[in-house]
Amino acid sequence: MDKETFEKNYTISSLHKAIKVLKAFSNDEPSLSLTELSKKTGISVSSLQRFVATFVYEGFLIKNEKTKRYQLGYSLLYLGNLVKQESNLIAISEPILKKLNVELGESISLNVIDAYERRCILNYDSPQALSSRMLVGDTAPLYAGASSKTLLAFMPDRDKYIESIDLNPITEYTILSKETLRQQIKEIRMNGFGKSKSERVKGACSVTAPVLNDSRSIMASLTIVIPEARYNDYEEEDLIIKIKEAALQIEKQL
Repeated sequence: MDKETFEKNYTISSLHKAIKVLKAFSNDEPSLSLTELSKKTGISVSSLQRFVATFVYEGFLIKNEKTKRYQLGYSLLYLGNLVKQESNLIAISEPILKKLNVELGESISLNVIDAYERRCILNYDSPQALSSRMLVGDTAPLYAGASSKTLLAFMPDRDKYIESIDLNPITEYTILSKETLRQQIKEIRMNGFGKSKSERVKGACSVTAPVLNDSRSIMASLTIVIPEARYNDYEEEDLIIKIKEAALQIEKQL
């Protein structure tokens, strides 16, 4: 089922708006005013006042009375910890990602599809001064970067997704041709890995492998992120082997 059909027939409008309010917060913007929330969500200030008042009452938002700005509340932290504790995917992946992070000294991340975006759910940063980092919670469109395109390659409704989107440039190297995108995700499906350079973050190189379930549907993508200045220090084939082996280890334990 495509996104448009789902939103038209199955979503509750007010709940959908409320979720947009929570998702407006990010690592770059951890606190927001009502006016900023209105601009980011497209919801009027009068409607937002009811949403945020409810979220503050339930502990999902915290209001700073001096600045009149809002930030995510502790109820979300509690729920997030429950997800982490009960998630087999995260529990199984953590030691595998950590081992690869220590072995390579580069950033390793685990990503999933969330509302037709790529979202990072687990990450181990490179300890090196020059590094390409990905924060837990970060999102990106499914057409930009190896971690995103690998998720897209194995997504059941990938063709409808590609037809429905506009390919907007994030960097000068972002793919803007739908035909090129289709060809690349076809190659990812054939080869079992994806790679990219500077498509989402200029100077960042990625090698990614899919984590698939028994029916060969996508569960996650596992990614090594290396600064372009250090990428040629590695044999690319070795990176591909390592990321595919790590993804296979996760699959076998799920």
